[in-house]
Amino acid sequence: MNIWTKQSHLPSCVARTLRGSTALFAVLAACSGCGGGPSALPVPSYDPVGGASKAMELYDKDGDGIVDEEELKAAPGLRAAMATLDTNQDGKVSGEEVGDRLQAWENAQIGLMMFSCDVLLNGKPLHDATITLDPDSFLEGTIQQAVGTTSLAGSARPKIPKENRPTPDSPPGLQAGIYKVRISKMVSGKETIPARYNTETILGQEVSFEDPSIRDNRVVYKLKSK
Repeated sequence: MNIWTKQSHLPSCVARTLRGSTALFAVLAACSGCGGGPSALPVPSYDPVGGASKAMELYDKDGDGIVDEEELKAAPGLRAAMATLDTNQDGKVSGEEVGDRLQAWENAQIGLMMFSCDVLLNGKPLHDATITLDPDSFLEGTIQQAVGTTSLAGSARPKIPKENRPTPDSPPGLQAGIYKVRISKMVSGKETIPARYNTETILGQEVSFEDPSIRDNRVVYKLKSK
């Protein structure tokens, strides 16, 4: 994987190491005392202990200290992040594993990242659809929602809306973390996408350098109308 440093349009004190992928790169980390350039979002404070405790409270319904295969059905964000969360590869998620992921994001000190994806409906590009990445419930208040619209080719780059950035000229992007993904397309006031992809979503996404689908630039949501 190619690695380089982004210099243009960024103050030298916040230039970050970037990875060779069109889908993902670190845009801007919070930095005090930097003059000029757009305002950055602060680097989130992930609270590994508190966040892990909240995740277990939300999803460990039987209180045995793990989120098992059955419980993961109600946790699309965790389920989508299993490649990095499930470090012992037992098909389950423990509070310690959640805490370790939160600590990894905390250590990375990444302010914003770019993320792109493709959306297919019945194997064909879905255009003019809204894709929303909502922070998983245990990360609410830590990271922000991101929103995008798919192109004619079905591609989108969800980002934090301008009204939620420090200033209108703040750079686009979203924060590292685990999200629930909602995909919607309204036509004449009617939702055309099944509820399992929006109001009752089964979709999730981890946004991080370590996530294999992002690292390989292959984030594709394959939807079916039936």
